[in-house]
Amino acid sequence: MPPESASSANPFRSLSRRRQIRDGATTGLFATFTYIVLACAVVIIGKICFDGLPVLFKAEAPFVNTEFFTKKTMTLNQFYTAEGEMVRMDNDDYLAFKESNPDAVIKDHKAFSYAGGGIVGPLVGTMMLVIVCMSAALFIGISAAVYLNEYAKKGRALNAIRLSIMNLAGVPSIVYGLFGAAFFVHSPFFPVFTHTPDLEKALFTIPLWPTDGYLSFQGWGSSVLAGGLTLAVMALPVIIAACEESLKAVPKGFREASLALGATKWQMIRTAVLPYATPGILTASVLGITRVAGETAPIMFTAAVAGKDKLPWEDAKGSGLYWLSDMMTQSVQALPYHIYVVTGKLPDDPALKDMQYGSVFVFLLLVIGFAMISVYLRARFRNKLKW
Repeated sequence: MPPESASSANPFRSLSRRRQIRDGATTGLFATFTYIVLACAVVIIGKICFDGLPVLFKAEAPFVNTEFFTKKTMTLNQFYTAEGEMVRMDNDDYLAFKESNPDAVIKDHKAFSYAGGGIVGPLVGTMMLVIVCMSAALFIGISAAVYLNEYAKKGRALNAIRLSIMNLAGVPSIVYGLFGAAFFVHSPFFPVFTHTPDLEKALFTIPLWPTDGYLSFQGWGSSVLAGGLTLAVMALPVIIAACEESLKAVPKGFREASLALGATKWQMIRTAVLPYATPGILTASVLGITRVAGETAPIMFTAAVAGKDKLPWEDAKGSGLYWLSDMMTQSVQALPYHIYVVTGKLPDDPALKDMQYGSVFVFLLLVIGFAMISVYLRARFRNKLKW
């Protein structure tokens, strides 16, 4: 028998040479763009790792630069000795050196704020902001998605709400920052527990007997609560939209079978819908929060400061609920804002490179860590659920 021709082997293949060339060129063009994007990602991540790894890891034991994670951010001092040797010292080491060597010759002294020490302050502040953001955004976002998908009646009002949520997802981050500053920072309607209320700012205070404290409606100011809730508002559109899609993916038969067995509306949602939508909800939520955790503009207006000598719990006053309230209404350092300060606000100098490269690399590790958590949670829940 004669060998099969190309047309008999694949009857859908075009016999036109021009069409084949056009199809191959289109495929090659799409592949080129795809690999350009991948190459850019590899170059960026590779550059960050190449510059940041020497800052975090050392050739000798214990191999990890633990001081970079445990020391507070401080001023970096650079000077030359009488012999012409360049020396770089953190501010505490520099003060100790001057005290122990009062006659030492120090030439061409330069001080770089926020470029010495470590990043324990920005790390702690970032984690506190993320925790507040997650606590608010996940609860409100999932609740809103459940209502819109399971309870709300279809119609123009529902379509308008969904369109508004989609539009909010495209609002620039600096607008959210200004909103957070106006609503959470400067508004006096939010209460705090305190022993010494600010009578000039407070609308009114309520004595809390039998303690000597007050519930003072004086606002939060620039604080962890204001910054975390601003990030939560920013993350809500993404979380709501993604959670809705996850709920829609659950077959209607699950709902109908549950209701046919006598379950109430909430019992049906809790037992037959949410468990099967959980992988998608968790994935979308974690990735949404990962995005807002790297924002600088919102926290710059609502929570972040460039430098702080003490960690939030070290500077909190009172005990119990008053201590917690005082800690959560303090300004904090944050890693995105810290990177902005040491790279954009300070003069370009080789002395700053370690802090710049190390901070960016640690932030990259945090983002990758959140992404891995998302993948792990999705895989774990999907393995447990069989449709």
